[in-house]
Formats: sequence, structure tokens, C-alpha cells
Amino acid sequence: MRSGKTLAAASLTAVVAFAGSQAAAATNNIMLVGYWPPTNEMLRQFSTSSTQNPGGWKGENWGGLGYNVYSFFPEFPGGVDANPKGNGDFEVDYQDTSEDFWRITGEVKPVALLTFSRGDFGSNWEIEAGAKNRNRWINDYQAPFQPSPRAPDAGWPVNTARLSTLPTTAIMDNVNAAGLGIQAYIDTSNNVGGFLSEYLAYHGMWYQGLHASLTDPAYCAMAGHIHVGINTPTAAATIAAEITLRTAIAAIPGPGGAMVVGVAGMAGLRRRR
Repeated sequence: MRSGKTLAAASLTAVVAFAGSQAAAATNNIMLVGYWPPTNEMLRQFSTSSTQNPGGWKGENWGGLGYNVYSFFPEFPGGVDANPKGNGDFEVDYQDTSEDFWRITGEVKPVALLTFSRGDFGSNWEIEAGAKNRNRWINDYQAPFQPSPRAPDAGWPVNTARLSTLPTTAIMDNVNAAGLGIQAYIDTSNNVGGFLSEYLAYHGMWYQGLHASLTDPAYCAMAGHIHVGINTPTAAATIAAEITLRTAIAAIPGPGGAMVVGVAGMAGLRRRR
């Protein structure tokens, strides 16, 4: 790919048991994606890159909840105004985002996939109800300025939304109850802006739709997108992200659905430049 980024080969398979007669292999991996600050900063603890996260990966069996959490995001040397596209994984570019998305999801095979990007001014947590398979987008920062194909998902009606499968109401309530000075709310318009935020959001919801079956080896229980207000302090955003993650984990099907009962190669994912 254009950026030459690679992931170390990894065994990321976990054993999952299902109630009744259904059974499948799936992972206990959760994938988080950020873009501009503060979203990249608030997810830094979950990066396995020693360059991006010199403090060490905190995602293995995070919180003792049985799930391994991996994050991916670009860096913005020189600042967002001078370098709005960023550098690294998930550069704010249609081609780069799509290439990175399919490459990394193919390796992580996330059971839950949460994407984040910078939203409006203020300190807020805008939980998107859906994102559209648009055929016209706002130009990005580098030619070619539009996605190819324009409507990324040939299997879904153009300009029609896929819906978030996150526990959106619970996330809103839990973030608001935390007293962080962040206003959490759900945007039910399914209009995520027509730029890279919506493009990333749509990819996540699309991936979940492709892997929604409990019998799929790459089963994905949920995916959705959150816009984080530009003025949200990093420390508060980090806590809100943790609350969101805990809320999502609590909603992953357990007894009566899917339950992780064993793990192999949890710490195998390592990135290199």
C-alpha cells in the first residue's frame, strides 16, 4: 500500500462457546480506531506500538473482562492545522483509511469495533445512530480526492444508512452519569457529515453487517461511531472512552449468546514502522 505500513503476523484466535447447538470460532479482540485529537490521544494506551505508546500496551485482558483491546490511529506532527491528514495507520485519506481498515480487521477480526473522530466545538460525545453508503463525499487532502469506488459498498443501497449496533442509550447514560463535563447524546439523523468521519463510521458498520452471524469465524457483535468534541480534554475523553468500552463489553452476548472461554496468542499483535 502507499504508506508501506505492515503488521507483524499474529495468531489472534480465541475459542468461543455458544449456547444451544450453535458453535463457531471467533476472537475476543476489540478494535478501536481514532483520527484527529483528542481521539488518537484518548486511545493511546491500547496501541501495541512502542513508538506510539511507550508506556506499554494496556489492552491485554483489559480490566479483567476477558477481552483484548487494540487501538489504531494516526499522528499529527506539526499539528492538525499544518498536517490535517496525519501520518501512520488510518491517515485521514479515503484510500489509506479503506486499505488500513480491511488489512487490520482481517488480522484482528474484532468481536466489537468502535470508531471515533473529532466532532463539533465543545466537550461532547456524539453517538452516531448510523452512517450512509454515500456516492459523493467532501474532498480529502490528497489526490485522488474521492473514494474509489465512490460508494464503497456495492452490496448496499446508495445513500442509505447502515445502523450502529452499539448499546447507544447505555453509552449515553453512563458517560453523562460520570460527571466528566462531557455532554453525551445520540444523533439519530444518520448524517455523519459526508467526510472521512462518515467514511470510517460506515466501514465499521459495514464490517459488522458482513460478520453478524454467530457461526462466522470472524463474528462481530457490534460496531458504531462516536464524534468527540474538539474541546474535550484528553483526560476526560480517555475516561469517557473507557466507560464506552466497558458498556460495549457488557453488551457483547454472554450466556445464551456468545461467551469467550479461552484465548490463544492474545499478545501476538505488534506493529512496526
